[in-house]
Amino acid sequence: MEVEKTPLKDCYLIKPKIFKDHRGLFLESFHRQRFAEETGIDEEFVQDNQSVSRFGVLRGMHYQTGDSAQTKIVRVIYGKVLDVVADLRPDSPTFGKTFSVMLDDENLHELYVPKGFAHGFLTLSEQSVFAYKCDQYYQPGSEAGIIYNDPDLAIDWNFPEDQLVLSEKDQKQPTFKEVFG
Repeated sequence: MEVEKTPLKDCYLIKPKIFKDHRGLFLESFHRQRFAEETGIDEEFVQDNQSVSRFGVLRGMHYQTGDSAQTKIVRVIYGKVLDVVADLRPDSPTFGKTFSVMLDDENLHELYVPKGFAHGFLTLSEQSVFAYKCDQYYQPGSEAGIIYNDPDLAIDWNFPEDQLVLSEKDQKQPTFKEVFG
């Protein structure tokens, strides 16, 4: 696997080595020891999640707070998404900055999202199957978010806003300034 730094501190793009032949393909989606050698980060993941979304569904920008804050590795099993993260760590040199990357079932890239980041994605294919590997168990009381169209984060979803499919919760998230002053 190849690990690349992104413009955000501690956030990495993972490019698995893909073996293709006449039968299909094989890849190793995560190798803890190799990742630790490449980044100096040794995470133990305890929960895997999967979501299915249709075209135009935007999920985000979500994060967990306090002791329940989660580090994640996210990837697309099927389909195509625009994946977006925002650094919400006030002591980070990239605080308030965002990064986006296309993840799909062709490039099979993954994104390592550290604790203290908000995460979201927009499905750009007819359907997407999205997987999350988390280092903490999900705690409903620690759920938090930032509104997807926050003017300070200025995320370019490159998609008509009136065609987005959003949950009621994601339409009512607070702004970056409401959370961080």
